[in-house]
Amino acid sequence: MKKRTRNDMRLIRHRRLRKTLSGTGERPRLAVFRSLNHMYAQVIDDTRGHTLAAASTMEKSVRNGSEGGGDIEAAKAVGRTVAERALEKGITQVLFDRGGHLYHGKVKALADAAREAGLKF
Repeated sequence: MKKRTRNDMRLIRHRRLRKTLSGTGERPRLAVFRSLNHMYAQVIDDTRGHTLAAASTMEKSVRNGSEGGGDIEAAKAVGRTVAERALEKGITQVLFDRGGHLYHGKVKALADAAREAGLKF
């Protein structure tokens, strides 16, 4: 039997979470994905299958001159940016989807920054 990796276990947690968590037009889902070098956040309406707002550390405007995109400061910048873009489109409440990651470190920093910028969850 194949040994499960950390990413396999994260995907299992994410699928289990997604059984009950679904974004709607009134309250879309704020989905977070964390790779080794970058952070990504999307506000998704699952009923229509549309991404309403997104931000990542791949964007130069989000990185603000820092070289890497995998630190806590970059996660805070992504949280602020995705919240600002969502608020521009009239979205004030979201469901937080941590993507199977622990609510700790970079994921927590992104969530706190989004809350400070005005999103409610």
